[in-house]
Amino acid sequence: MQISKLYPECKDYVWGGENLIKNYGKKTDKLPCAESWELSFHNDGLTKLENGKTLLETVTQNELGENVKGFPFFPVLIKFIDAKQNLSIQVHPSDDYALKHENSFGKTEMWYIVEAEEGAGIYLGFKNDVTKREYETAIKENRLTELLNFYSVKAGECYFIPSGTVHAIGKGCLICEIQQNSNLTYRVYDYGRVDKTGKQRELHIDKALKVTNLNKHVNTVLSGQTVGASKYFTVKKLCGNDLVLAPKNSFQCVTCIGGSGTIDGQVLTKGDSYFVPANSKEYIIKGNVEILLTEIRKYYVGIDLGGTFIKGGIVDDLGNILCSSKVPTESQKGDKSVALNIANLVKSLFKSANLTSNDVVGVGIGVPGMIDSQNGLVIYSNNLDWYDFKIAGEVEALTGLPVKIANDANVAALGETKFGCGKNYNNTVLVTLGTGVGGGIIIDGKLFEGTRGAGAELGHSVIMAGGEECTCGRKGCLEAYASATALIRDTKRAMFNNKDSKMWQIGSLENVDGKTAFDFAEIDETAKQIVDNYINALAVGLTNIANVFRPEVIMLGGGVSAQGESLVKPLQDILNKNIFAGSKGPQVKILTATLGNSAGLLGAAALLID
Repeated sequence: MQISKLYPECKDYVWGGENLIKNYGKKTDKLPCAESWELSFHNDGLTKLENGKTLLETVTQNELGENVKGFPFFPVLIKFIDAKQNLSIQVHPSDDYALKHENSFGKTEMWYIVEAEEGAGIYLGFKNDVTKREYETAIKENRLTELLNFYSVKAGECYFIPSGTVHAIGKGCLICEIQQNSNLTYRVYDYGRVDKTGKQRELHIDKALKVTNLNKHVNTVLSGQTVGASKYFTVKKLCGNDLVLAPKNSFQCVTCIGGSGTIDGQVLTKGDSYFVPANSKEYIIKGNVEILLTEIRKYYVGIDLGGTFIKGGIVDDLGNILCSSKVPTESQKGDKSVALNIANLVKSLFKSANLTSNDVVGVGIGVPGMIDSQNGLVIYSNNLDWYDFKIAGEVEALTGLPVKIANDANVAALGETKFGCGKNYNNTVLVTLGTGVGGGIIIDGKLFEGTRGAGAELGHSVIMAGGEECTCGRKGCLEAYASATALIRDTKRAMFNNKDSKMWQIGSLENVDGKTAFDFAEIDETAKQIVDNYINALAVGLTNIANVFRPEVIMLGGGVSAQGESLVKPLQDILNKNIFAGSKGPQVKILTATLGNSAGLLGAAALLID
């Protein structure tokens, strides 16, 4: 199947207008034209292709994509809605309720405001918490709108409507609605309106009272290109000329909301929708266009647990961070208190992204220390003062979600390999040059941890027998020579022994940091000698790593890696010269890590990605 234009099913509901016909290219004899179902596998309105066949009967599972396979039905439905009159005040049930009582799935949806007349608006959720009695009384007395939030809307705004949220579209709005694939609605109030036969439309007040969320509703807006997200749909707004796109693990639906151009050489204008199969190659949208791009993404929670802060984020299967935040670790309050802080952070992230626990696959956590990842156990963490703490089970109990854990340096390696500078390689090693020297090893795309997760301590391989004392108690470890701590120590020693060094321009030894020697290396011989010694020591460690694992790349992270090419180039030259078999064997490339402080969060999420 090629990239194909979609031909929607239109609906002539009594509240609709003619804007979709006059200005959005909808060809139908149904008047009014209230809705056009742009992408629909629902039997109430199946989308067709140019040949007259439905998309449902034409598309294959491979063309829908891997991310659609887990659903018992096609997950999303996309509509244009033209409201000439006010729509009914209504609510949609959750999946749990709908499956139990309606033999159907519920509905979560989002609205993108395409056009809005002056003064047009929507009702969305309650202004304040209400009781069931207050809700029911307001319905009976025809004053429900007094309890609801009214938003004056304008083009370009987005509103997310979780199941259970009372809502209504007001007259004068033209909306693109992206929703769960369901046509189940409970009407609460319909202004006494009658249908074409003169009968008042059915209300579903008893059911609505059972499914409505009575808590205060606060509209949350996502930042960046992603304007709506759930496990049923992810929607991005994209603008500009020559948009280069490619589906990955999911079909894409391109809906044009403004401008005109071409998609894969076919005409694309306002109101058009195109289906892009998941197995399509890269394609280009040319012209000055605004589009909504809908696809199915999987979501994960990544947690980077540190001694001071817990960083967390919601991450999709492509490594995009939907939202992130952090809270104090408070390890002094005990291990279960930290687990509770993690669970509360997860709940906060859900709120920020308009997600629920049903929308994510699980929680991944990177934890400092010796980790038994198979059993979710922290064997020992000196940063947190933990011994034999089953953190995975504790967080699972608090969140109701599956939890996987691994050592924090290991998950950083996984994150950099999945989503960073190592994403094009299957065999990688990350070496972090910070307070200590840490890292992680990826073999055939999988994290190597050693027995009970206690391996991959790259910083504690000896490069100089009887050398500098290391924090682990041995002497001559790589960490004792290649950490930022070691670099600062050696810089201070050299400055103390050479009062003529230009490095004294920084003022005092207290001002020395991991950059000092590099900053002065081109103008000061003492600084140059420090840098050369540092690079030579690090090169010994990297060559050992290359000879043992022969990865495709070694990735350098941590603060010292910020020196970039002035660090990487001499390291690469030494490695190329000293690696076993030289140029006769496979070469190992040294790269600078790109994810920075996000590597741990992304890698923790990646623990759950197959």
